[in-house]
Amino acid sequence: MDKLTVRDLCVKGKRVFVRVDFNVPLSGEAITDDTRIRAAIPTIQDLLGRGARVILASHLGRPKGEVVPSMSLGPVRARLSELLGKDVAFVGESIGPNVEAAIAKLEDGQVLLLENVRFHKGEEKNDIELAKQFAALADLYVNDAFGAAHRAHATTEGIARFLPAAAGFLMEKEISVMGDALSDPKRPFTAIIGGAKVSDKIKVIENLLEKVDRLLIGGGMANTFLMAEGYELGKSLVEADQLDTARKLLQQAEDSGKALLLPVDLVVAEQFAADAPNRVTDLRGVKPQEMALDIGPETRRQYTEAISTSQTVIWNGPMGVFEMDAFAHGTNAVAQAVAEVKGTTIIGGGDSVAAIEKAGLAYRMTHISTGGGASLEFLEGRKLPGVEALSPKDGGNR
Repeated sequence: MDKLTVRDLCVKGKRVFVRVDFNVPLSGEAITDDTRIRAAIPTIQDLLGRGARVILASHLGRPKGEVVPSMSLGPVRARLSELLGKDVAFVGESIGPNVEAAIAKLEDGQVLLLENVRFHKGEEKNDIELAKQFAALADLYVNDAFGAAHRAHATTEGIARFLPAAAGFLMEKEISVMGDALSDPKRPFTAIIGGAKVSDKIKVIENLLEKVDRLLIGGGMANTFLMAEGYELGKSLVEADQLDTARKLLQQAEDSGKALLLPVDLVVAEQFAADAPNRVTDLRGVKPQEMALDIGPETRRQYTEAISTSQTVIWNGPMGVFEMDAFAHGTNAVAQAVAEVKGTTIIGGGDSVAAIEKAGLAYRMTHISTGGGASLEFLEGRKLPGVEALSPKDGGNR
């Protein structure tokens, strides 16, 4: 990548403000998934090992500029201390005299976690005065929060205007792996796009159709494509206002000579429930009272065959209601097929990550993105403010 990275920085004795993504799910004060914390550990350990005085900043939830005790980063401190094997200091604020005093006490190789930066209204507004206050706490800035890189906030974009700004190891990997796959993939290159709505992923599909050899569609969004082709789908989730969009995307695929695969059979039920009786039907057999909740066995076979011959695979979105075991077969089949690919396999965030982890196959993937919305915008081909704000690599240490 052409941006400064953490390895380019001279950090001994320096105060390094590190924007991480510790937006983890909580049950009370218990962290139910520490994936994002673990993802930041390599960057933090590298900085500490080289004698930096590390200041960690993150958001958690959507407090909308108010102090919300249930969204405090306090519970993160204990888990972070366990993972680092050393004490992590915590201050219940993110700017002000108490923060400055806590930072002044830091010695080389020590780390301080600040309170939720979104407790300030100016964070999400990218208030420049707030960004200056954050910048005044440090000598260097490192962004390792890819999951927040699509937001121009005070700690993701504004602060980088006032300090040398580098990518952390996680940020670097996210950009490099996905960027290489999109710009210079080994072929055949297959993209698998699922999820509920076409409207959420129009730009992703448009951009990928210019780059991939084939595109597989599943999940609720497949219903909209199928209805655009004239099939009746009963009570299935369909975006009626996106039928013309679906037709345009189908035409784009045809005009560009790309294979766009849609389901050829479906698993349907009369109720959206885990224990609802279900059956397999072809596309013309969906009854008025039924809804499609998964791809069928023949579709699974065709999709598995397409995936198995691929050298590069990007997957974003499940094939059905995978949270319910009865309707998880399509998603599981795709997960297994992707796991067996010999080339590069990238899971593009969100529900796809949950599905891969539920299937116990995460360890077999080349890369699992930590950024849901950021991954989508990257796949759309959009520039991410948190990445654009980083300092250009010029060959010199800072």
